[in-house]
Parts: sequence; structure tokens; C-alpha cells
Amino acid sequence: MSTQDAAWTASLDTVLHEWAQTAAARDKAGGTAFHERNLLRVSGLLHLSVPVEFGGMGAAWSTTLDVVRRMAQVDSSLAHLFAFHHLQLATIRLFGSDAQNERWLCGTIDEGWFLGNALNPLDKGTCTLADNANGFLFDGRKSFCSGARDSDRLIASAYDDEGRLQIGVMPTDRAGITVLDDWDNMGQRQTDSGSVIFERVPVAADELLNQPGPMSSAFATLRPMFAQAILCHIYLGLGEGALHAARDATLAQTRPWMASPAVRPSEDQYVLLHFGAFFVVLEGARLLTERAMQTFDAAWQRGLALTEDERGEVAVAIATSKVASARAGLDVAHRMFELTGARSTTAALRLDRYWRNVRVHTLHDPIDYKMRELGDWALNARKPKPSFYS
Repeated sequence: MSTQDAAWTASLDTVLHEWAQTAAARDKAGGTAFHERNLLRVSGLLHLSVPVEFGGMGAAWSTTLDVVRRMAQVDSSLAHLFAFHHLQLATIRLFGSDAQNERWLCGTIDEGWFLGNALNPLDKGTCTLADNANGFLFDGRKSFCSGARDSDRLIASAYDDEGRLQIGVMPTDRAGITVLDDWDNMGQRQTDSGSVIFERVPVAADELLNQPGPMSSAFATLRPMFAQAILCHIYLGLGEGALHAARDATLAQTRPWMASPAVRPSEDQYVLLHFGAFFVVLEGARLLTERAMQTFDAAWQRGLALTEDERGEVAVAIATSKVASARAGLDVAHRMFELTGARSTTAALRLDRYWRNVRVHTLHDPIDYKMRELGDWALNARKPKPSFYS
């Protein structure tokens, strides 16, 4: 491990230790985790994926998302915010010009920016683009804007009069932008995934990521697959976090069920059977996710030379990982209570947050459609077609 790697690893350990102390209480409170977000700002981890030439740490995407997985074991809301910050950085690198890359990636380093998301391509009618003497105007309302609150820069999408998707980068505090505190869901309670209102917000031409622009090449279509890979790591991390919590609760118990011949719950044959099942399903998902990220990293290194067939191989690998990690996370977070018993449902522990978080997050886009894509590949050898969700 290099000195630089050791530094960010120590920072990560410090952040995770502090998050863990308040995770249950903050899950109950909801709202914006200002203090915990500031811990990320000062930790340097927001620079993890930024290339070295722009002053960042130059970590591979597989490394960056493995950090997301570790974060999700402790607090999947903050893992989500961290991951989406890096998703915005990837968006700039894939869709923007060299000058835009230097401008915003260096700004992330020099100014300590935390990037928020208002890029929701399904919201075609909620944010429109119109010409202005000075450039463009964004106008409308966007939903599911993860990390927008307490962000320094927003990446937002809009459709122009000709139905073309336009993506802009702008200061969150620009006049006309209102970030609403209206996210109050049963899970992922501190992702600030509420709404953003744009009221004739000016966006300069050089703030639009259209050189080369979204979905402009096989390489540019890696953006939605990176977003899907983020979900895989959050689901996997949540499942692992639930397993760790179940293990701690089981080892803390001293009395087995009255019909058990075991001396302690940790020696009960059925308890061991279920822990073995949890391990197998999570280990399978982990290995599939690692393989998917190896494929993704290799595709990223290909750059504009990436072919559509190569892109399709990445899509299949990530879709497989997503289905496996979603199923594993849901299964472990749901069934952990069969092992930990009635005492583990004490409200103060909020162990149900693992299930609530993974249940909310796995509804991002339907798993059934991922299975359909994989079935089409397995049966008809047709690779998934590029879209903002595949």
C-alpha cells in the first residue's frame, strides 16, 4: 500500500467510526447530515476518483466503489451521497470537453466542492430549456435530486424545444434555484433525495456538457452503467452490514431457544445453517460485483476506442451483479431477525434500517427489467441496449 493509499484508508476508517456512533439516531431523525457531510469534505475522500493530473488521488472506479460498499455497511444514505458525488465527476469526464474537465475537476480539489444530482432523464416534462440572450434558461421542477441539499455544484438535466437532452453544471446557490427539504421516506432517510425548483435559471453555453455530450459514443454510455454499479455496491454493503449486525446480536446472546440442544445460540445448528446461507449469497454477489468492476475498469481504459460489443459485455456483467446484490441484500436484511430474535426489534436499535434502506433503494429501477435483459442475452444473445438505465 502506498503512502497516499494509507492516508485515505486511515481517513475512511475515521469517517466510518464516527458515522457508526450516530447512524441509528440519524436514521430516526432524517433530514440533512450536515456534520457527516462535512467529515467527507475534510477527509479528502471526495477527491478519490479525480485523476492525478487534476490534483486528485486517481483511484480506479473499482476502488472508489469498494469504498462505497464499505460506507454502506455503516450508513447507506451517506454512501449514496458519496457515490453520487463521484457519479457527477464521471458525468463531467464522459460528457464534457477537456476545458470543462479541468474547470470542474480542479474546482472540486481547490474549492472542496461536494457535487449534487439533479439529472433525472425520465423527468422530460419538468425542466425545459429555452434560449436567452446570454445563453440558456432552466425552468421547472426536478425530483429525486440526491445530495442536492448542502451541495456546492449541481448537475441538472433539461430537454430543449427539439427534445434533446441537455445537461448543465451550475452553482447550487445560483439565483432561481430552490432546493426543497421534502425527502421523508421510510429508507435512505438522509440522502436528501427531494426536489429542486428551477425558476428561469441562467445556464451559460460553456456550462453545458455537450462536447461530446450524453450518449455520444459507446464510451459515453458507460455513465448509466456506472450509476448501476453504484447501486450494486450499496445493496451489497447493506447486506454485509445486516450480516455484521446479526452476528453481533447473536454473539451477545447467552440463552438458546428452549428446544435447542446447544449451549449458546452461536452453536445452534439452525443458526449456523442460516449464517452459512447468508454468507453464500453475499459471497456470490460480491464476486459477481468484483468481476463486473474489473470489466468496467477495462472498458473505461479503452476510452473512445470502446466498441458497442465491448460495452454490451460490461452491461451484462453489471446487470448480473445488480440482480445478485439486490436479492442478497434484501434476503439478509429481511431474514436476519429470524436469527436475532424478538429483542433485536427494539426500536432504539433500528436494525430494521438495513431492510428499509435496501427496500427503498432497490426500487430505483425495476429488477424485473434487468432480468428480462439478462434473459434476452442468455436466450437470444442480444446485449442490453444503451439507455440511461442500462
